[in-house]
Amino acid sequence: MSTGWALLAESLPLYPLYALLFADAGLSDAQISALFAIWSAVAVLAEVPTGLLADRFSRRASLVAATTVQAAGFALWIVVPDFTGFAAGFVLWAIGGACSSGALEALLYDGLAAVRAEAHYARLLGRVTSAGLLAQLPAAVAAAVLFGVGGYALAGWVSVGCCLAAAALATTLPEPPRASVVRTREPDDAGRGYVATVAAEVRGIAARPGVRGAVVAVALLTAVDGLEEYFPLAARDMGLPVAGIPVALMAIPVAGAAGAALGGAARLRRPLLLATLLGIAALVLGVAGSTPHVAGLVGVAAFYGVYRMVLVAVDARLQERIPSALRATVTSVAGLGSEVATFAVYGAWAAGRLTAAAALVAALAVALPVLLRGSAVGVARARAGRSRGPAQGGPR
Repeated sequence: MSTGWALLAESLPLYPLYALLFADAGLSDAQISALFAIWSAVAVLAEVPTGLLADRFSRRASLVAATTVQAAGFALWIVVPDFTGFAAGFVLWAIGGACSSGALEALLYDGLAAVRAEAHYARLLGRVTSAGLLAQLPAAVAAAVLFGVGGYALAGWVSVGCCLAAAALATTLPEPPRASVVRTREPDDAGRGYVATVAAEVRGIAARPGVRGAVVAVALLTAVDGLEEYFPLAARDMGLPVAGIPVALMAIPVAGAAGAALGGAARLRRPLLLATLLGIAALVLGVAGSTPHVAGLVGVAAFYGVYRMVLVAVDARLQERIPSALRATVTSVAGLGSEVATFAVYGAWAAGRLTAAAALVAALAVALPVLLRGSAVGVARARAGRSRGPAQGGPR
């Protein structure tokens, strides 16, 4: 069912059209850039608070809220097609995206942990990620058909319907009971509020071996996905005609889906191997950036597939180190870091397009073994402690 939710949540025909909607509504380039800035700023502000709410109340309810709020944002775009309406819609979309960030990973991992199958998390995350990426294919086809029949309005209302269908499906997702963070309070914490208690717990978790580095690694890797916004421009630089770009770009999410699925199935563990794969992907991206014809797009797709493979594997390492009660919150902290780090990706594109972006990814590949150092040891110790039990292992 989680795969079905991802398919519905991403099969939105408005995705490939909304930038054109803004331009055709009379917005200038500066106004469109301002909308993207509003989107990013609200996402940064909402990321951690929504993770706190998911841990405090319900991860399933967070997913229901995510697509419901997003549907309201798209409806605003259709009903109020001016700068104010678009800005309000982006605020709602950013809040909806923050609601699902962290909550989805937490729901998946703890659902598996409830049946002692958490070792399959990477494989499940790979399938869900693949479903979301492959959903871009029917969305692109639907966008062309719906726009031809009823313009932006029809594509928008169908997108609203897809979001609401995803929200309905989310209500059926299983959510196992879990320990509340409130139970972890010390006696002298009784006078503190929930947020202060969670902040103290998160600081304690960050001090554990391998956790802080894994959070940073997930944040930086997730930020690389900001390059996706520029793939159409890269395709145009490679000489593709504008009319053929949407079809040509379909190869990229397909490659990403394959990489995510393979990353989950292969259960890649060694930091050096992950860094090597990411370094190779950066090299391929750099070569693609200097290739002035359609062959360069093949390189971009290959890069994206390997990148998604590494991202799934590193995310799985992080989830192994987070306690259930704070899983969505800590994952949202990584999401907050990714939102901030995405600005570096934007800067790299402005500085040197794909070549500069490839250099940024290569630097991340060099840093990856350092960031992940100690996480394997920490996981091994935690598993050993659980197997020994309190009598043999002592207090943790």
